[in-house]
This record gives sequence, C-alpha cells and structure tokens, in this order.
Amino acid sequence: MGTWDIFCRVVDNHGDLGVCWRLAVDLAERGEAPRLWVDDPSALRWMAPLGHPGVELIRWGEPHEPLAERTPGDVVIEAFGCELPATFAQRMAQRTPAPCWINLEYLSAEAYVERSHGLPSPQLAGPAAGLRKWFFYPGFTRRTGGLLREPRLLERRAAFDRDAWLAARGWLPRGDDRVVSLFCYEQPAMQDWLRALAQQPTLLLAASGQAARQVLAALGPSLALGRLRASVVEPLTQPEYDHLLWASDLNIVRGEDSFVRAQWAGAPFIWHIYQQQDGAHRAKLEAFLDRFLHTAAPGPAGSVRAVMRAWSDGGASPESWPDPAAWQRQCLDWRHELLAQDDLTTQLLRFVAERR
Repeated sequence: MGTWDIFCRVVDNHGDLGVCWRLAVDLAERGEAPRLWVDDPSALRWMAPLGHPGVELIRWGEPHEPLAERTPGDVVIEAFGCELPATFAQRMAQRTPAPCWINLEYLSAEAYVERSHGLPSPQLAGPAAGLRKWFFYPGFTRRTGGLLREPRLLERRAAFDRDAWLAARGWLPRGDDRVVSLFCYEQPAMQDWLRALAQQPTLLLAASGQAARQVLAALGPSLALGRLRASVVEPLTQPEYDHLLWASDLNIVRGEDSFVRAQWAGAPFIWHIYQQQDGAHRAKLEAFLDRFLHTAAPGPAGSVRAVMRAWSDGGASPESWPDPAAWQRQCLDWRHELLAQDDLTTQLLRFVAERR
C-alpha cells in the first residue's frame, strides 16, 4: 500500500473534482491510501456526502492546514495542471526517496495524446528542482492511460433494475416513453431541441443547475410540451448519477466525468463538450467522433455526427435523428472495444510501480 496525494483545483464546474474523487475512491478500494487535496470541496456534500473509507479529504488553502509540514506521499498527482503549492513541491524535493510525480491530464482523443502519454518533464529550476514529473493522459486507445472504470462496474450495470429505480423516485415511464437524461452547459437552441424531443413520448430528467434552469425557462411551470414531460433531478451522488445514466434511453452529458460514465452506460449519448473561445473544442469533438464511429456504417455515423455537432455548436436540432437501434448497437460495440484496454487506475498503478 502507498500514500497518494491528489491535488485538485475547482475552476468553474465540478468535473475535475468528480474525476479526482472517483480516482481516490478507486485507489482506496484497491488498498491504497489516497489523500485528496481540493480548494473547494463543497460539491462533495452531494457528490459523496458520506465520504469514503480510506479517502482523506484535505481542504487545500485553509489557513489552519499546515501544508508545509505534511510529508508528501509516495505518489503525488497534479490533476489537470492545477500547479502544486511551492511549499509542498519543496518538501517533495527533500523527500527520500522522492515521490513519483504525475500530471494527470484532460481526456482527449486527439493524436497528440498517444505521443505525449508517459513523457517525462525534468524540473530544472524552482522549489521542485531535481525532480521529474510524468505526463499521464487518459484516452481511448492502448497507447494511452485508459479511462476510469472501477472493478465490477459492468457486472453492477447488468444487474441494475431500471424500472424499480425509476419507480422509487416517481419517474416511471408511461407506455412507450423514452427516458432522456439532461446534464448540459448553456444551450442557446434549447427550445428547438425540446420541440424535437417532444415529437415522441418522452420523459426528460433534467439535472438541477444549468440544465433544469433552461428547461424551466423553455417549458414554464407545467414542465410539459407536446408529448414531452420533464422533471428536475436534484443533485445525485456519483453512484446514483450512474444509475440515472443506466435508466435512460438517451443521455445528454457534458465535460469529462459524465461523458466517460455515459460510455460505460452503453446507451446512446450526446456529448456537450466544454466550449473554448479559440474553438479548440471542435477539433477535440471531431477527434472523438472519428474514433467512436470508426466501425459504424456511413449512414448511422453521419447522423450521429450531425446531432453531436449541432448540440455542441448551439444550433438547431437536425431534421433527422440517428436510428435508435443502430445508435444503441454502436454504443455497445464501442464499449466492448474500450473494455479491451486496462482501466486508468490499473494503468496508473503499473506506471508508478515501473518508475519507483
């Protein structure tokens, strides 16, 4: 067993914290001792209200926290380039043996990920001078660090009772309702998309926050339009959010954590990629679509591309949506392909062991 220090800074959403918490929990369940340092842990009140055995949570930046007096662990993870506190980096340089220092990067399907995964970055100056930092890239191929997937996730998915879970929350579909979960950023064309969904019987489950606010603004207090009825989903724990994805016929997700969990759910999904002012998100979306659809027939692949592009560009809903059965098959085939690579935590443990 080793001690792991995972540093996370919450910027404007909670995706970074979601990824770091899942990693910390997975490490603890495999016998490691993770310490999660986070500057704003408030989202954990709903994401993980009971904490988790073996995971120590430390408020990074609190005046009473003796940061400089903490002995760095065997492994230090700098998540998403959050930059370690100088006092802690100095303690790392003084530790014998030095910790294995890893920069856990953002998920992408772009070609540079395979080229950059596992590269070292010697620290020539500053408080950590003399140390070496390693770049660890999550990804979708065997030449990357893989995706977070805890042991037995697919077994739990297969044993899930969708109807019982929905009924317990008052969301049991009526007749041939399809269930759609919505977790998104701002969508300028929300009214148009809701009209498209309302063309067939639909139960829309909108996550509280940006998604629910936009749905309420578009539908009003009735939360209904045509053949669509909506409900607001209060914040869920991470396991319960997985259940929401498993219970839905279509998942609209955003960022990184929910995006990965939607792929393990094995149901059709639309990824609302985080918008970047320089337009870099478009290349990132296209790189993922190229990988995700590389085995799909041209017709279904084209319709999935059209829907994903339209949603992420904030445009109107395409006139025709992907065939549900073909879309479902593609998602299951893609999940099967992803299962052929080791999960991120397994790869991370191996990566660290090889460099000690």
